Amino acid sequence: MCRITSQKNKTSELQEGEEWIKTFDVNAFRADIKALGDKLEAQQGEDDVRHLNKIVGMANMCAAAGILTMGFGVNFFSIFMLSTWTFARWTMIAHHTCHGGYDKCHPNKGRWNRFKFAVGSLWRRICDWLDWMMPEAWNVEHNNRHHYNLSEIHDPDLVEANLSDLRNSDAPMLLKYAQVAGAMVTWKWFYYSPNTYKELKLAKLRREGKSLPKGVKPEDAVTIKSILQGQNPFYSATELFLVVFAPYFVIRFVLLPLPIAAVAHAMEMDASAFYWNSLTNLVLAEFLTNLHGFVAVVTNHAGDDMYRFRDGCRPFSGSFYLRQVLASVDFDMGNDLVDFMHGWLNYQIEHHLWPNLSMLSYQKSAPMVREICKKHGVPYIKENVFWRVKKTVDIMVGKSSMKWFPESYERAYLEADAIVEAKKLAK
Repeated sequence: MCRITSQKNKTSELQEGEEWIKTFDVNAFRADIKALGDKLEAQQGEDDVRHLNKIVGMANMCAAAGILTMGFGVNFFSIFMLSTWTFARWTMIAHHTCHGGYDKCHPNKGRWNRFKFAVGSLWRRICDWLDWMMPEAWNVEHNNRHHYNLSEIHDPDLVEANLSDLRNSDAPMLLKYAQVAGAMVTWKWFYYSPNTYKELKLAKLRREGKSLPKGVKPEDAVTIKSILQGQNPFYSATELFLVVFAPYFVIRFVLLPLPIAAVAHAMEMDASAFYWNSLTNLVLAEFLTNLHGFVAVVTNHAGDDMYRFRDGCRPFSGSFYLRQVLASVDFDMGNDLVDFMHGWLNYQIEHHLWPNLSMLSYQKSAPMVREICKKHGVPYIKENVFWRVKKTVDIMVGKSSMKWFPESYERAYLEADAIVEAKKLAK
């Protein structure tokens, strides 16, 4: 009788469209997803490195086109190319390399290795991936905290939690939209860089066995605003600028225009005009690449059709794989040019299932993942990226909220994961 009552209570938790949860087999789903991931990883090799080199070439072409034209007046072509260069170095080249997507791929696996790429020295950062974010901090915040705490309270990129002040604000909706617009074009340095650096500091405290300062919540985001308000106990504004911001700021906005001005001077042209044209184009490209990044990155896990979860789960368990699908969304996909402009973030579901695979593997896997989800009744969301922008903004301003996964089923799946793990240990 108790079991019947319990099942009725569990069923009553389900909303319209969630009937699949009642009959979902978390262990069977895990087996199918793991088998596909193992197969894809075993197939990786020279083709994946050639594909990466193609993407690197496309990014370098954008860089050359933008730099060589940026002195000839303020123009959209230069701005777009410079912006896309920065976007590509982060979202595709650094992103997948830092996850280890090419660690085991021959040839050149030493070049594209997560333990060497952009880390260990300022020189490596400059050569491999120079951006507002410190690569070591990104590796902690994104590769570890975000991927293995997706849509939990400890996910540092949980939009609904990070924007709680704005969501709960009594400000007019027009003012809220204005704040969102400002965030879209500044978020990499205003939020992402200082917050990833916070996660690096937190990781160091954990390694050293030290406790947090009293009253500090580790899940609270650190932004330029909180730093200026004196609400950041992890590091000073001076340290943030000198260690994290300065390399990118000085090289991109001070030094990069100088050769253009020098060439103009040698050709008896107005060197000052070429310098300021270059700088203006670089600054405008910075706003554009922030906007491009926001559209492609921030929208991946936000919307009223995305789930949130209460408790953590074991990596690569059945619950883990299910959460990567239910809290991620894919965008339109197809050829390399379409995927390039999405920063390969249009394969977000596949990437979260297997973070350490290559870009080419995600292209191959998407149709097969959809089939597995269809087989098990799991919703697989794939929509136009601009529709996802609307859904994300609605979350940010408080017009809509994310869904909570039914609590009793979340616990039941975690229990099923524990049984599988116990059986593995018993062997």
